Amino acid sequence: MTSVRGRTPGPTALNARRRARELDEVAGGAEIDLLVIGGGITGAGVALDAAARGLRTVLVERDDLAAGTSRWSSKLVHGGLRYLASGQIGIAHESAAERHLLLTRIAPHLTRPLAQILPLHGADARARGALIGTGYALGDALRRAVGTPTALLPAPALLGAAATRALAPGVRGEDLRGGIRGWDGQLVDDARLVVAVARTAAGFGARILTRVSATSVSGDGALLRDRVTGQEVRVGARAVVNATGVWAATVTDAVALEPSRGTHLVVDTARLRGADVSLTALVPGSRSRFVFTVPALHGRTYIGLTDVAAEGLDDVPRPDESEIDFLLDTINTVLADPLTRDDVRGAFSGLRPLLRAADDPAGETADLSRRHAVIEDDEGLLSVVGGKLTTYRRMAQDAVDAAVRRRGLPTARQSPTADLPLVGAWPRERRGEIAAPLRLVRRYGAEAPYVASLGDGLTAARSVTAAELEWGVRVEGALSVADLLDRRTRLGLVAADAEASVTAASAAFARAGVRPLGA
Repeated sequence: MTSVRGRTPGPTALNARRRARELDEVAGGAEIDLLVIGGGITGAGVALDAAARGLRTVLVERDDLAAGTSRWSSKLVHGGLRYLASGQIGIAHESAAERHLLLTRIAPHLTRPLAQILPLHGADARARGALIGTGYALGDALRRAVGTPTALLPAPALLGAAATRALAPGVRGEDLRGGIRGWDGQLVDDARLVVAVARTAAGFGARILTRVSATSVSGDGALLRDRVTGQEVRVGARAVVNATGVWAATVTDAVALEPSRGTHLVVDTARLRGADVSLTALVPGSRSRFVFTVPALHGRTYIGLTDVAAEGLDDVPRPDESEIDFLLDTINTVLADPLTRDDVRGAFSGLRPLLRAADDPAGETADLSRRHAVIEDDEGLLSVVGGKLTTYRRMAQDAVDAAVRRRGLPTARQSPTADLPLVGAWPRERRGEIAAPLRLVRRYGAEAPYVASLGDGLTAARSVTAAELEWGVRVEGALSVADLLDRRTRLGLVAADAEASVTAASAAFARAGVRPLGA
């Protein structure tokens, strides 16, 4: 099977054959209304928004989908609570609105409500609980304002000590006075969201070309180089959008960013006694900074998040030893059984593309705004920068609106993406109707039966099936073993899991009749 069609006009499957055909079409002079540079969540979102409006759209990505910052997030769909604390009301409201769309319309199969448990220890627990509870209440007011039902994201609640430990059994019982339970959204996986957005864009006719770099970029085209064959071609476009995230300033001088690095640890969920909630710990000495756990795929849990100034733009950022210590020390303040370095199975870091306005004072990167902007340079190149994963759809809409307005693109349609489900979307409350194993339904939604039809057998690490790996090659655009392990399944977050799965990943390419890059 190489073609999957859902609610889109055309097939959504991405694979090596489609890439080769569409690259030939572009090299042969296919007309392009909008050229998007960057295959992260923002670039994929721009491609979907443009293609869904009927614009002839091409996306080029120098590596793989979600190869950069988009795969290094906390895997959360934030409602904007943190931005309320710093007075950024507009950004908080936008975050809550976009969270609502993702949870209810766009990707209910890739998202879920996540309980956040903040334990309260010590004699001053009541005072700290009142202060933090006020913040949760404001966040809940935003939730109500954008229409997210209480049945999906319940109102925050105070908990007794017994209830706190029942939900988060790893919490330290000594001096525990109770806790607060809040709610937010969680992604099954951020890289899976990027792939779903890109595939949906392909279903509306967008050409999604990975392993294609862009140089000599201007407002009306770029020099493209196929990194597989070395072929180069100059293409023209009515508009070009630079959606390269933290690398945007390397494409145009009109963009100035101050990236920060956020680091997460990967531990076994069993070390937190199997908790399926986000356990939150207040950073000592702070009233608004937290470290939290996030239950993840494959029996793992992530612990994050640091926020430090980034030096350099590494393709794969690495955490400092001090960040690992900070995360362990902070989360251990609330754990009965403290974690040690031996519990850390892996770690990952991502770079945030933070904007600093000219009148912003110098300070901590944690204080910088998460607003986004569309910036046009002297050659007409449009760059969409800033923002965050949760608000990718709004960023994409604003970028395409700007391209239509400033470059006269041939469409009169408004953005349809607020009501456009991604491939695999299925009502959360009806997922029991999908005839496939639950573990696949949670990862693929309505497409789970198609994945299951490719066979079974746990041939990779951590409950990843041979069928999932083959699906990644046939349908999700994986061109290399690393694409499968690092982005389609996330087994690469733990080196031992990746090493145990290389043979299975190679076999998936063989079954699909495709030679993987680097083989």
